[in-house]
Amino acid sequence: MLLALVLPVIDAQSGAVLAQERVTLRSDVLLYGDNTEFRNPFREGETIFGAAARVFVDTVLSDKATLSLGGFGNQRFGSEQAFDLARPVIAITLHARRSSFTFGTLPALRADGPMGPDRGGTHALLPPLQRETLAFDRPYEAGMQWDYVGDRLRHSLWIEWQRLNTTEHRERFDGGVNAELTISNHIALPMQLHIVHEGGQLFNTGPVDDSAAVAAGVALHGRGASLEVFGAGAHSVPDRQHPELDRTGPAFFARGAFERDGWRGHLIVWRGRHFIKDEGDPNYQSLRRDGSRYGGTRDYSEVGLAKRVELAPAAILEVSGRFHRIERYYEYSYRIVSIIGVRWKLR
Repeated sequence: MLLALVLPVIDAQSGAVLAQERVTLRSDVLLYGDNTEFRNPFREGETIFGAAARVFVDTVLSDKATLSLGGFGNQRFGSEQAFDLARPVIAITLHARRSSFTFGTLPALRADGPMGPDRGGTHALLPPLQRETLAFDRPYEAGMQWDYVGDRLRHSLWIEWQRLNTTEHRERFDGGVNAELTISNHIALPMQLHIVHEGGQLFNTGPVDDSAAVAAGVALHGRGASLEVFGAGAHSVPDRQHPELDRTGPAFFARGAFERDGWRGHLIVWRGRHFIKDEGDPNYQSLRRDGSRYGGTRDYSEVGLAKRVELAPAAILEVSGRFHRIERYYEYSYRIVSIIGVRWKLR
């Protein structure tokens, strides 16, 4: 049915069927299993198991444009529903020599993405800015994204809509930047920004709130080893009508890692004060689960080990485990993820 709709692409000017397009059937699959054995004032333990898949047709309209049409489904293991979330895949991607711009359904996680559970989020942001489990809780995103890879500069900019403004709730969207400027073969300057906004002018249901965080620093790498040091800051506005509730706080983030033969070990050290960020990992936040604020300086650290196996050129399996220190609480977690991308040329 889908192929019958997609294959006959009609030229709007001449009415003739265009027979020269290259058509490819694609499938991107994400299987995930994440278990966090947490029980502390900041984050509750959770088990997330499921599979997210999108099946779609790529039609190459020209060397500069590709149209994608298909469907997406996310199925949580143990759910009573066949799909907990089902959405269409509709996107146009514009290509240039060093960049691509996607308008519509944003791209899925790739098998050649960064290794490690601490970098496995939908946009590979630092966990205090955006928790990596959103890749499982929200594997479908739609909006706009611009990716660029140059000789020295690479960046990803995006905005995606999560909810419309209705009589029941405000609209909600988030956007951000993940960029890095290469100084030399071993030195780079990374910068990240993430913003979450709830508002809308059509219906005044609930408060208008904003949450933003930025992180910038220096990254050193060579011979499989890397060290990243960031200074970060967050600004939380839970209700624009009550500025006395606003909070702004600084933080320090450091991560050391070593990769070799498909193995990666990492260590993270974090200190923050009044750092509150919507969609950030609660282990880093100055906000307790009961909604009360933590008045002192937050300390957090973790050490982890991951193993990645390449099943095929576009298919990987990654298993990881972590040990966490959240103030005086010691917890552990483990994760298994498989990312698979397949394609079949139809014409």
